[in-house]
Amino acid sequence: MNLKDKLLTLPMEPGCYIMKDRNGTIIYVGKAKKLKNRVNQYFTGAHDYKTTKLVSQIVDFDTIVTKTEKEALILEINLIKKHRPRFNIMFMDDKSYPYIKITQEKYPKLTVVREMKKDKKANYYGPFPDATAAHNMASLLNSIYPLRKCVTLPKKVCLYYHLGQCLGPCEFKVEDEVYPQMIKEIVQVLKGDDKALRQRLNDQMKDATEKLNYEKAMVYRDFLRSLDHVQDKQTVYQDNRLDRDAFNYYEKDGMLTITALIVRGGQLMDRHLLTQLLVDDASESFENFILQYYESQALPKELIVPASFDASNISSMLDVKLIQPQRGELKKLLDLVLLNAMNHHRQHSTILKKNNEKHDKSINELKDILKLDSIERIELYDNSHTQGQFASSAMVVFIGGSPSKKDYRLYNLHNGADDVKNMEEVIYRRFLRAIKENQSYPDLILMDGGYTQIQAAKRSMESLDIHVPLYGLVKDDKHTTSALMDQDGNRIELKSYQETFFLLSRMQDEVHRFVLSHHQRRRSKAQTHSILEEIDGIGPKRRLALLKAFKSVQGILDAPQDKLEEVVGKSVAKELKKRIQEKREMV
Repeated sequence: MNLKDKLLTLPMEPGCYIMKDRNGTIIYVGKAKKLKNRVNQYFTGAHDYKTTKLVSQIVDFDTIVTKTEKEALILEINLIKKHRPRFNIMFMDDKSYPYIKITQEKYPKLTVVREMKKDKKANYYGPFPDATAAHNMASLLNSIYPLRKCVTLPKKVCLYYHLGQCLGPCEFKVEDEVYPQMIKEIVQVLKGDDKALRQRLNDQMKDATEKLNYEKAMVYRDFLRSLDHVQDKQTVYQDNRLDRDAFNYYEKDGMLTITALIVRGGQLMDRHLLTQLLVDDASESFENFILQYYESQALPKELIVPASFDASNISSMLDVKLIQPQRGELKKLLDLVLLNAMNHHRQHSTILKKNNEKHDKSINELKDILKLDSIERIELYDNSHTQGQFASSAMVVFIGGSPSKKDYRLYNLHNGADDVKNMEEVIYRRFLRAIKENQSYPDLILMDGGYTQIQAAKRSMESLDIHVPLYGLVKDDKHTTSALMDQDGNRIELKSYQETFFLLSRMQDEVHRFVLSHHQRRRSKAQTHSILEEIDGIGPKRRLALLKAFKSVQGILDAPQDKLEEVVGKSVAKELKKRIQEKREMV
């Protein structure tokens, strides 16, 4: 049945409509009080830029009838969450705030978690503004208080015991009152009262100094400095410890900006900003955004939205105190949110619209060059290795001419320096998974390489009976992309196609960045572990101390010698720095 016939058969009931492109990919989901009226609007009359672009890609649609408009709204949210259609207004972060979790065990453990799961054998404290703040606090508390670190108790004490960061309950008896007293002090700190801990650390620092134990005194001094850092809070309302979120939006010139200020425990935790081209009604998109947000986020005590906004659906669907202030302090807070939205809209809407139009132009030009009906999703692949070691590959994805980072993928390969076999492997793995998981295929595949790379990818695709347009990017003698090459080795020069050249160059730069960063992380980690194991004077205890001091393998590589000396001493640090330099010169 063609689109015209389907439009005639639409029902007048409420429900959801699901727009699809030529590959069957869902590109937009909407809800309607009356499906027939709403869906027909897309195919009649003039539309703005984004709606016109959406309609031009629709080749089919489905509808799901519901009993009520509210059911349609719930279904719409679930469909958007499941399919992530590119034309919908979406909350893209999907991030949750970190908490500190303390288990209620005989030997408690303190960790950082992303969600407050209903674990009856644990208590949660937070949330924290970001993962760094939570991990800094957890690291500090785990350093000061010798809680258990192991997930399961071993038979013998580990390095943490020898570092003084665990009491070793796996091997030694610990008095019953020790852990409850530690947890009591920790909870006191997590609730913002660190006076007792500060006094104890000051007393211990003073005592160590009097005994001329300056190294120990410096440890206590560093604990106090760290405590100052992690307890540095930004307070919005000193007299109000409520969790409170405020949302507002601003619409102009076919663009919508949504802003939220997230307040937890009286502290400004976060700000969310979204500017996007608008397909549907602004207030409905705003409502949809809020409901999506609380699909993955904890509800606050109070939710503040504009008085002019119809919040009946949000009120019925979210168990939260809804406030729509018309005066007073909360109205001022809402005005501040609107001001943020207007400023962000002014800064980003024009650029965003121009970029979208530019991307459309480059995609249309590329379609003409390759004589393809549609190029919505492009995948570009590149490999990297060092003399056959740490062979890696990356896939970057561009949708509508823009990078879609959530779709990027990294691969660790198994064929050493054989680039042809490596390319065969990565293409085979990518499309075998697509078949198993019933994923849609891209409209175009690009190899960052010439004829041999194209043929390698072609063999893997043919073995899986995959038929997708496949081309390679060919460089000139200055290592600049100059042409596209098809599967038969024919070149398509890009000198006359400026928009396509810039698009492909951006894609090529992105895949190079992505694969090299992954490859270098693997190489650096392996090299550093190798170096640490080669040097006399660096055993397990010092390796752990180095990682603790510099946070990561890369941190050790980049650390200046004087900082290394503080951890492992002058002679060992000198040898370590020398070995690192030698390894780098070999690469």
